[in-house]
Formats: sequence, structure tokens, C-alpha cells
Amino acid sequence: MAVLPGTATATAAVDRAGAGARVVAEEKAGPRLVDLTVESPALGRTAKVRLLTPDGWNEQRKGRSWPVLFLLHGCCDTYDSWTRQTDVASLPQLRHTLVVMPEAGEYGWYSDWWNNGKGGTPAWETFHLRELLPLLGQGYGAGHRRVVAGLSMGGLGSLLYAAHHPGMFRAAASYSGVVHPLYGDFPYGLMDLLKDYGADPLGLWGDPVAQRAVWEAHDPYYLAKRLRSTPVFLSSGDGTAGPFDPPGATDDLEAVLNEMNHAVAARLKAAGVHLTTDFYGPGTHDWPYWERELHRSLPLLLDALRPGH
Repeated sequence: MAVLPGTATATAAVDRAGAGARVVAEEKAGPRLVDLTVESPALGRTAKVRLLTPDGWNEQRKGRSWPVLFLLHGCCDTYDSWTRQTDVASLPQLRHTLVVMPEAGEYGWYSDWWNNGKGGTPAWETFHLRELLPLLGQGYGAGHRRVVAGLSMGGLGSLLYAAHHPGMFRAAASYSGVVHPLYGDFPYGLMDLLKDYGADPLGLWGDPVAQRAVWEAHDPYYLAKRLRSTPVFLSSGDGTAGPFDPPGATDDLEAVLNEMNHAVAARLKAAGVHLTTDFYGPGTHDWPYWERELHRSLPLLLDALRPGH
């Protein structure tokens, strides 16, 4: 899915659902947890989606709607990671919100893959926003007030989705996010990761030099002006040992992401974006920090979901 021109909106985009996607299975995964299996033309296969449902959802989902928090997982992980690794399912603040945790592939990068200019599968952005959102609205109580948050790869997804579709999400949060994939030598590290997984390293966005425009279209640093109408929360640690780490721990990835996030923060501020940052210093690329940052960002996210905002 290319960057949409102008500010053509959210709701209109969602209502023009991609044909053919359907829910083929539902499974209760725990208290208030429901796992969907969705058959997706955009992916050419089925994909899983975990819902953390609000109070009263079972009885009322056909007749009413709730505000939505899209919660995105990181690289090399799965749709159930947020409930497996954090206390999100027990947070009282979310008892009146539908939390949607979709599969995004171990290395899908919340993108419609370029595939040498041919497009095709996997098309993760199309799956999430053109196929899944309408299904959730039609049968699962998802309303039109939405926010999005994610960690690492999902932090990129959060800002990309908000920037590509102004108005679709009322706020976006990124925790240790890969928010500037063109930063320094990072493109080559990302391509090595894809190669390690057996994927075509040029399949995602092409070559960072020859297809630079494609990379820039998936880099929030270059999309800053498109986030002017969206409150943004950015957080990261500096890669040194923090309160949840053993003494002396270091994390080169988090250190690079911290540099990225500072660069993007400056860019967003210059563009006039309503920005909140939590650059908390010592801390590595790990779940205890992301759980804490979810807690810290929830007031901003939930405030954006209130009627009238």
C-alpha cells in the first residue's frame, strides 16, 4: 500500500474493504481473550488476531461499538506476545476498550512488500487496515475511535499507519521503535536480518539506494509532516543497564534505536507534531521497559479515544 495522497481519510478508507477477507475460526484464549483466524487475500494465507475484549462484549458486540487500541508486536515475535509478556490483559484502564493484537509476520515490518516492484503478498498494511478493520467493525464491536501503539518493529508500524492514513488513528505510541530505518547503516542490518530468515533482502522495500523513495515512504523521519494531526508518544532507553537489567548489561540495538528516536523526535517537533517523549536513559531492548512504557503512554492514548477528541 503506497502512501495515500493528501489526507483522504480513515473512515472512508476502512469502509472500502478489501474483498474476500473473512474470519474462518474463533477461539476463546482466556478471560476476555478471543483469537480469530482470518483468511486474507492480501497475505495469501490465514493469519491470527488476538482480541482483548471489553466488559459486556459477549452480550453486546452485535449491537454496539467500543474504542479500539491496536497493539503491535515486534520483530521475530507473534500476535500473542503482549498478553504473554505483559499485564495488558489485567489493566483496569482497558476494560472499556477493544484491544486488537494482530499477527504481522516475524519480519513483516507492517508493510506491503515491494517484491521488485510487483507488489503482491505479503501485504501486511493492506491486511491490517483494508481487510481486518472492516471485519472487526462488522462483527466484533470495533468503533471508529482508534489509537495505535507498538514496540520495536511494531513501533515503526504504529507511526507508519498513522502517517500513511491521517485521521485513521487519533494517537500513536512507539516503544523502542525502529522509527528511522534509513538511519546510518541500519538498512544493511535490516537486510541481513531478512536474509537470515531466508527472505529476499530486497523484497521488503528494495535497495536503500536504488529504491530510496520506497524506503523514505516507510520511514517516519521523512513522513513527519503527515503526523501533524496525530499526538505521538516516543520512548527508548540508551542501551546501558537499567532497573530491569543485570549490572553491566549493554544493548547495542537499543543504543542505536535511541539515536534514531532522538532524531525523529527533533524532526517531529520541527514539523509541529504534538509530541510526548520518555527517553528514560538506562535500559535495554526488553519487555519490562515496554510494559512500563505502555503504562506511561496509556493516559495519552485513552485521552485521544474520548468522544470529542
